[in-house]
Amino acid sequence: MARLLSFLLVFFCSAFVFASEFRPASVPLVVHDPYFSIWSPADKLTDAETVHWSNAKHPLHAMIRIDDKTYRLMGAEPADVPAMEQKSVMVTPTRTVYEFECDDATVKLEFLTPILPDDLDLLSRPATYILCHVVSIGGPRNMALYFDAGAEIAVHQPDQVVEWSKLAVPNTTSIKLGTIEQPILDKRGDDVRIDWGHLLVSAIHAVDVPANLGPKLTFSVQSGSTLRKSFVENGHIPDKSVAEPLPANDLSVGFAWTAEKPFAGGVVGVVLAYDDLYSVRYFGDDLRSWWKRSDKPAELMLVEARQDAILSLVGKLGNLNGRCLKFDKQFFSDLTAIGGEDYARLCALAYRQVLGANKIVADANGMPLMFSKENFSNGSIGTVDVMYPCMPMLLYYSPALVKATLKPIFAYSETEKWKFPFAPHDVGTYPHATGQTYGGGERSEENQMPVEESANMIILTAALAVAEQKPDFAKLHWGTLTKWADYLLEKGFDPENQLCTDDFAGHLAHNVNLSAKAIVAIGAYAQLAEKLGEKEVAQKYRRAAEEFVQRWIKEADDGDHFRLAFDKPGSWSMKYNLMWDGILELNLFPKEVMRKELAYYKTKMQKYGLPLDNRSLYTKNDWIIWTATMCENRNDFDALLQPVFAYVNETENRIPLSDWYFSDTAIRVGFQARSVIGGFFAPMLKDRQKWLQQAAKGADCTGDWAPITLPGSK
Repeated sequence: MARLLSFLLVFFCSAFVFASEFRPASVPLVVHDPYFSIWSPADKLTDAETVHWSNAKHPLHAMIRIDDKTYRLMGAEPADVPAMEQKSVMVTPTRTVYEFECDDATVKLEFLTPILPDDLDLLSRPATYILCHVVSIGGPRNMALYFDAGAEIAVHQPDQVVEWSKLAVPNTTSIKLGTIEQPILDKRGDDVRIDWGHLLVSAIHAVDVPANLGPKLTFSVQSGSTLRKSFVENGHIPDKSVAEPLPANDLSVGFAWTAEKPFAGGVVGVVLAYDDLYSVRYFGDDLRSWWKRSDKPAELMLVEARQDAILSLVGKLGNLNGRCLKFDKQFFSDLTAIGGEDYARLCALAYRQVLGANKIVADANGMPLMFSKENFSNGSIGTVDVMYPCMPMLLYYSPALVKATLKPIFAYSETEKWKFPFAPHDVGTYPHATGQTYGGGERSEENQMPVEESANMIILTAALAVAEQKPDFAKLHWGTLTKWADYLLEKGFDPENQLCTDDFAGHLAHNVNLSAKAIVAIGAYAQLAEKLGEKEVAQKYRRAAEEFVQRWIKEADDGDHFRLAFDKPGSWSMKYNLMWDGILELNLFPKEVMRKELAYYKTKMQKYGLPLDNRSLYTKNDWIIWTATMCENRNDFDALLQPVFAYVNETENRIPLSDWYFSDTAIRVGFQARSVIGGFFAPMLKDRQKWLQQAAKGADCTGDWAPITLPGSK
């Protein structure tokens, strides 16, 4: 057994060997959606308590006792217990693996989150496997393992009162825990955590483990400090639990696995999951998560999740662990080939963050919808200019998720609720998708993003048509797309004083980068018309786009670069929107435009990236990677990428990746844990053949995508 475990550990880690150091600012542990999202904000898993992405305490702890010596493996408590030496941490798209070692044993603590993009059921299943692989050194030893999860994971505030009960899951011990109040979908906003539904903890204690270890499982629901103290003192936890409801910060679910006699190695762990009951309020309907669309009970979800774990640990062919390992290996191979090792690791860190800032639900017709949340931004749900930077990852891995993301905006825009000739910014405040709330909502035009969002929607619909190699989705919404394209014909070339996606910089008239986006969108609309057989329409809009390009080049020119605004000589900005001209193969802008821009950017580079424009030294790393995508050689690409890699390694803000920070200091300005870093995957769209092959794996298999009528609308 010990030899087998050693071989598996060496095999897994040898599959991912990198030349340079990588220190994630915060390490993803259990990341599924905006509410169920737990991170380690430190270099070592034992240096800090684990937290929700919003920095609220969401505590997980693990310890091991070897021949009467106890070590911490996860969590900073108890502080008087030594931490086992952490040798490494590795982050792949589907797992995080910590390796520890002492004189008596090696330990691999693994967080496996099997969010495979071609399997919507698996992708939406809110279950992570936390597995502890132990191999003794120098022969069999007396060992015991401990794990606990704090009730704070199931509340908005730590003083909310929770209760617990056992679940009827065969062949294991499973606990559910949640608030007494259960205010389902009551709260909305940004810095908000879930306080409805239930945290689920199910033990894995009889898989790949000697028989003399597996049966000795003890569970207890008590104060976390009481549980940990008991384990440290005697290697056991009390075989009893509190019965009365308690504040969340005084309650934890604890498990201990204790060997009756020495053993050489084994694997134990838990399935940590969350059943939120209902996930999103979509106008008149409260929608369930996709995995729960047929009202699947939590017990059945846990049975399925545990069965996957068992098949994986006993090495069955086609098992979940094998599928994830295959995906991770292909991921690193593909991304390294395009952008190098550092680029691949940056995207591996981004992968779970992107999906974890979204929620996949089933609508009233049984079709998938995916809603983003603007984490530490304004809490909006289904934001168009958050979809826009996120989309490269979704376009590459799952056109089905692209449609699931775009669909609510089209549905909302095609009702009487939305009265403007341009696209909306959002559909509400998370988790209430009940109508736009940004900038005064449906009643206000002043603080909208008319050119920004209309162009975004057209470009993304055109990109979807490329990924699917058919324009069917665009055909469903052709009238709406035409209305937006006509708006851009009138208003897009020289935008009025309005906001763009970089709204933190304030209103700006005559925005050159925004103008470029509008021109690309008009060209993208012409491309869609051509695919739909609308030849005359295609010619009209293509001709308009080409004429705008000629004007743009002349009116934005500032000598050795192009301006921030048409009326501001001496200004400059990143022209990241031009990326789609190449990705969609529109070829509207001459290559000399970006060659001149890229040469100028070299004179403005800071230690941690290219500033957004001349107004400040702050930057957006998603736009930096988009800009790098337009480079024509690897040296120029690396010159833009490496400062972003350095930011992740060196920022003092120990948070899930921020996309908005100062390029000279790596200090966050705002935002964290947002899905926009899906934009890191933009370079993967340049190799069209590879892109289309990959996208086909995540093709839609969910049925009819016909337009729907919003709940409560006519």
